[in-house]
Amino acid sequence: MNQEKKIPDCPVEMTLQLIGDKWKVLIIRDLLTGTKRFSELMRSVSGITQKVLTSHLRNMEADGLLTRKVYPEVPPKVEYTLTETGYSLKPILDSMVTWGTNYKNHLD
Repeated sequence: MNQEKKIPDCPVEMTLQLIGDKWKVLIIRDLLTGTKRFSELMRSVSGITQKVLTSHLRNMEADGLLTRKVYPEVPPKVEYTLTETGYSLKPILDSMVTWGTNYKNHLD
């Protein structure tokens, strides 16, 4: 994890520090299905700017949630993959899917 951040005592606060941003959760959602290129993430995460996506990917890499692999070719090819730590967030996202589905059904 990025050592510049203070590690909170509360586990919920720790989790929110890592994935509390809307964009990070959506990036993780899309990487749960496998490795993606930058352009694929740009298309799948609706509304995110290139600058914000780049920033979040860098932060998530520094926090150990994903890896970045650069291929030495022209044009450059970069792929992002969840680490074991990143993939361990799957149950949280699965719970969010269940909760969101139930909430949407309740609104109907």
